[in-house]
Amino acid sequence: MQNRNKKLRDAGCIPFSMLFICPGFVYDIQREKERGFAMVTVIFPAAGQGRRMQAGMNKVFLELSGKPILVRTLLKFSASPSVDRLIVVVGADEVSMIKRVLAKVPKLKPWKVTAGGSERQYSVQNGLGCIEPSSDIVLVHDAARPLVSQETIERVIAEAREHGAAIAAVREKNTVKVVGDDLLVKRTPSRAGLWEVQTPQGFQRDILVEAYQKAMQDDFLGTDDASLVERLGIPVRVVESDYRNIKVTTPEDLLVAGALLRETDFLEVKDDVKDALKDAAAEIKERFFRR
Repeated sequence: MQNRNKKLRDAGCIPFSMLFICPGFVYDIQREKERGFAMVTVIFPAAGQGRRMQAGMNKVFLELSGKPILVRTLLKFSASPSVDRLIVVVGADEVSMIKRVLAKVPKLKPWKVTAGGSERQYSVQNGLGCIEPSSDIVLVHDAARPLVSQETIERVIAEAREHGAAIAAVREKNTVKVVGDDLLVKRTPSRAGLWEVQTPQGFQRDILVEAYQKAMQDDFLGTDDASLVERLGIPVRVVESDYRNIKVTTPEDLLVAGALLRETDFLEVKDDVKDALKDAAAEIKERFFRR
């Protein structure tokens, strides 16, 4: 156990024996059960190096239509009536800077910033240590997915609350090949049962904590949070999302996200104009009918 904890600490991950010690928080399952559950907390892993972006900086700090990607993502979740708390996990050398930045952003839900680890899984585990005792649902969302819809957020929360675990995903559009190390095609699976997994991924908090504990005990590194929960034998529900919910990972993704955002802003303006025209028409109608 000591060797495993040292390995985790070296990777920037807080071992579970030391977890849930964020300032002001004490993790006490029994006390929480007595109090009842209420809140939804979202963890945003954002400690990646962003090598594929080739920007020389963390990709979530890049601007997308005038705002940093991270800020856009946090504002999207802050607009959700079901979300209560935000936990941002960044590189250890970025914590102070991000705190200063977020302190200047209006309309954010209450937030905390903590340091991540060498792997995404370790960063999420550190984020779990900052969850308030009254949170019953935990969402994990890639900080580099700023275009997620409110509908997807709300549906993932609802499904996680009812079934224990839920993930956002879209049906696979492309033909997928299984390729060997020799670069020869081994087989072509049917697209019928293939889904491209996105975030948010939502879980009842006790389930996610248990999944992370087991992963740590087994020295298992998963591809996403749902893969850890699947190892417990717990079914994971799929919420059909949309193809706009892209992860901004490469320079090409940044261009696509910018185009999608401009289209979304245009449609929202059109809706505002429609509402204004309706109000004007109603006012005119009322004025003339009163004569």
